[in-house]
Amino acid sequence: MKIALFDIDGTLLWTQGAGKRAMERALMAVIGNTGPEGHRYDGKTDRQIVREALLGTGHDASRVDVHMDEIIARYLVELEPELDGAHTGAFVLPGVHAILDAVHEQDDIMLGLLTGNVVSGAERKLRAAGINAGRFVVGAYGSDHEARPELPPIARARAEAVLGRPVQGSDCVIIGDTPMDVACGRPMGARAIAVATGHYDVAALTACAPDAVFADLSDTAAVLEAIRVA
Repeated sequence: MKIALFDIDGTLLWTQGAGKRAMERALMAVIGNTGPEGHRYDGKTDRQIVREALLGTGHDASRVDVHMDEIIARYLVELEPELDGAHTGAFVLPGVHAILDAVHEQDDIMLGLLTGNVVSGAERKLRAAGINAGRFVVGAYGSDHEARPELPPIARARAEAVLGRPVQGSDCVIIGDTPMDVACGRPMGARAIAVATGHYDVAALTACAPDAVFADLSDTAAVLEAIRVA
């Protein structure tokens, strides 16, 4: 049994900056600034983004946890109108519906998520893009742990609970659009499929040595085979 763990932003869907704008407004409301200039969000968990924003603007490390929950809660409030906007909402990336349908139909592949989004943010983004969150059997989220490399073992443990038996790390396949997606599962032996639908092109992702790399997910048969053989 393979456990196919899909990232969300830049892999399944694109929010046209909705998440970043919502986070920046939340930061402004709580701490009075939007974080350091040029602060990149891709490949990071929501809580990591908040921590980096606070530390990068001079906040003491001891104050990060004081503000964390308030900022995340405000972010979720700000996210709703961004995702509902006619010109700022989420849309599904090429091939996504077809590959999710194909994986869902397989008896030897479990469909899951591995994302830096907190659970509520993940659900809202998926809903805005027209993806049924209920079809994902397992998931690991930014609300489970701040560090992305800690998420694959969480997803594996949840898959083991569903299956009632151990799952090898090499049977977990992480599909994502950043070098962080490629690298995060390596400590437990997970495989990685990179897709260049985010901020990194095929060349940049290939340099990270994933088990497979695609320009997008539109070749359903090829992606499905890559999940099986990864």
